Amino acid sequence: MAAITPAALRFLPPNPTARKTLNFFSKPNLAPLRSFSHSSSLFSLSHKYSLPLPPCKCSFTAPVSTSTYQFSDGGSEMELRLHIGDMDITNTGDICVDAEDTSLSIKVLRSGGSPITLIRINSLFDRIKPSETIWYIDDDHLVVSFKKHDPELKWPDIMESWESLTAGSSQLLKGTSIYLVGDSTEINQKVAEVLATGLGYTPLSTQELLESYSKQTVDSWLLAEGSDSVAEVEGAVLESTSSHVRTVVATLGGRHGTASRSDKWRHLYAGFTVWLSQTEASDEDSAKEETHRNVKDGITAYTKSDVVVKLQGWDPTYAKSVAEGCLRALKQLILSDKKLPGKKGLYIRLGCRGDWPDIKPPGWDPSSEGGETLGTQ
Repeated sequence: MAAITPAALRFLPPNPTARKTLNFFSKPNLAPLRSFSHSSSLFSLSHKYSLPLPPCKCSFTAPVSTSTYQFSDGGSEMELRLHIGDMDITNTGDICVDAEDTSLSIKVLRSGGSPITLIRINSLFDRIKPSETIWYIDDDHLVVSFKKHDPELKWPDIMESWESLTAGSSQLLKGTSIYLVGDSTEINQKVAEVLATGLGYTPLSTQELLESYSKQTVDSWLLAEGSDSVAEVEGAVLESTSSHVRTVVATLGGRHGTASRSDKWRHLYAGFTVWLSQTEASDEDSAKEETHRNVKDGITAYTKSDVVVKLQGWDPTYAKSVAEGCLRALKQLILSDKKLPGKKGLYIRLGCRGDWPDIKPPGWDPSSEGGETLGTQ
């Protein structure tokens, strides 16, 4: 069976704190696509929220100056208010608002001087309609009004950041758990802890659960009984966690882990899976090509993951940046199919039978030849 192509990819260079280098790659078209996915589109949840979020006061450091802004989300329209009282600006012609699909820059022109950047945001929380952006001066404030592409998605803040991603995750994930897979147990664990803290989820480590159960380290277990034994018991642990909600599960890394075995993924499909993939790629294009090769070769089971985060090197101090990359990729994935979280829930309720992503009707027997549907009396 061909590997399922991961739906999103992010590449994090050695210093991932530089946000401009965190880029989204559309899904490689190398294998049969999931029936619920699209190859490159971005999208939103169907659940409607009737109460608008209260105004959010934040500070954003611009290249030239520091601006304090107020942001509010009123549904299909949003409002950004910037204090300009000390700039003696009375004419909107002195203001330049450059609104793009996912970015925003606001500058003011002062007589006899260079333009001053009030605010520049390279990554808005989601997409806007640039042609419908308007602005005006209200006393000592510049007021900018935006319209969303997706009126059902609530924006916790104007910009996409760790704070807005964690705050806005509840409407996206809807309690669905997250599983981190990859060759490094340490990376999986460190990132899982940061993700769980930010999301208000429970962090779980299959290594810790296995060692608590066996009263020995995983390394000792491997020496005594081999990798098959460890993978088998980790599979049982994942079966028990598959019915849990609001957890971030760090799985064992390497070939002795369950996630490295293609025939052991039935309970991993219960949540959103993120492949934390270490790479020697030097740039985004080569990281993307590497993922193409991974999927085409079908050698590693990690290509079954929902999203991929490519890491060029690793340092525990960057765990938060990696976790942010995970949330950005998951947001793109979930917005591409409004039914994904609900579909994960249905998969769990039907018993995690391994029929992801093409869920079969109730009564389908995965153990029978061809997976026939069992008759009912």
